Amino acid sequence: MHSTPEVLLTLSIALLSGLLLSRLAKKMGLPAVTAYLVAGVLIGPFCLGKLGFGFSAEYNPPEYYSILCDLALGFIAFAIGNEFRLAQLKKIGKQATVIGIVQAVFTTIVVDIALIALSFILPEGYLPLPAAIMLGAVATATAPAATLMVVRQYKAKGPVTDILLPVVALDDAVGLVIFAISFGIAGAINTGTVDAVSMIVNPVLEVVLSIALGAVMGFLFTLCEQFFHSRSKRMAISVTFVMLTVAISSLKFEIGEVHIAFSSLLACMMLGTIFCNICDFSEELMERADRWTVPLLVLFFVISGAELDLSVFRNWIYVVIGGAYILFRCIGKYFGARLSAKATKCDDNIVKYLGITLFPQAGVALGMASQALEFGGDIGVLVQSITLFSVLIYELVGPYFTKVALTKAGDIKSEGKTSAREEAKAKLMESDSPKNNKNKPQENSDLKNNKKS
Repeated sequence: MHSTPEVLLTLSIALLSGLLLSRLAKKMGLPAVTAYLVAGVLIGPFCLGKLGFGFSAEYNPPEYYSILCDLALGFIAFAIGNEFRLAQLKKIGKQATVIGIVQAVFTTIVVDIALIALSFILPEGYLPLPAAIMLGAVATATAPAATLMVVRQYKAKGPVTDILLPVVALDDAVGLVIFAISFGIAGAINTGTVDAVSMIVNPVLEVVLSIALGAVMGFLFTLCEQFFHSRSKRMAISVTFVMLTVAISSLKFEIGEVHIAFSSLLACMMLGTIFCNICDFSEELMERADRWTVPLLVLFFVISGAELDLSVFRNWIYVVIGGAYILFRCIGKYFGARLSAKATKCDDNIVKYLGITLFPQAGVALGMASQALEFGGDIGVLVQSITLFSVLIYELVGPYFTKVALTKAGDIKSEGKTSAREEAKAKLMESDSPKNNKNKPQENSDLKNNKKS
């Protein structure tokens, strides 16, 4: 049993360690998410946790942590939905849509074939078939945050960048659908109920019901927003509907042989999609939500890092599984993007380099892996540990590969790197310059005249 002071102290340590380590990561040119995951590992039960600092050696995530992670995943999916604006989708057209879908499905097929084959080669029990199937679905997800960070940091601009961001968003959306289906199939195999209802009807029904739930909540969300005018209240109602959608998505029940369940990731993604397309001020609210959720996301990544079971990798077989997952995912992403880009007659630079920019993997993949824990036992732990291990590797090298690919494509110029502090100082100096201040006496006199009148 965890007391309230103990939980709050642990969360404080988690948040502070993640933020402090992110400063070090910035100096090393690494993404912040890598720092958060490493911070979780350091204060986890296999490192400082043994000394009673952070997550103890008897680490057993209390209910509070689970709620935080579920809410964080809801906001991640909500933000992904914001990328599916109809106006934007019309601009990117057929090419981005085809590439996003094809490379995601291709990656799943490649990783599934490789890991299923590996499950028969390895000794029995090391890589169960349900785990291999779920890892194939997890492989679809990319890291929008890491990719966007590289684009913004180096002011990338060009044909590869223009198609990259919508492809990443669509990639995660397709990945969520594939994972929902794969999760159902893996569950059916795990329980031994291999029939049409368990393997086809239940997964498809979960996808349809999740999308329907998200759509209904999106319309209700937009309707409720009209009754509030202040930014703070609109922000509050936004948080309310994400929480409400996550809560409803957790409901499960049976109707005969049919299992009724929802995917909170899919539902929240649809919530964001509907809201951003029918609400006039959705962009502002989405931007404010991104700022509000930063501490929540930091905690999510740190807790995910703490849940990395390092003992799994003491066995060389699990290292082989992790290495195979990383290798074949990269193959799937690169050739899936290359073939689909060539088929849709994209620019040569897109054909050559787009696949490399899709290597980073983080938030959505971790969300999928956390859902795999519902299996309990070794399967859920294996899926999460392999995913966390691969995320650490991908987030260390993925953004670097993205930078190199965009540079080779000509989207990043040598002078592209920027600093937010320097930009702010430049704007301040510009506003205080004599040129901009020459009209101030006149403005002051006008103000005086207005006061007199």
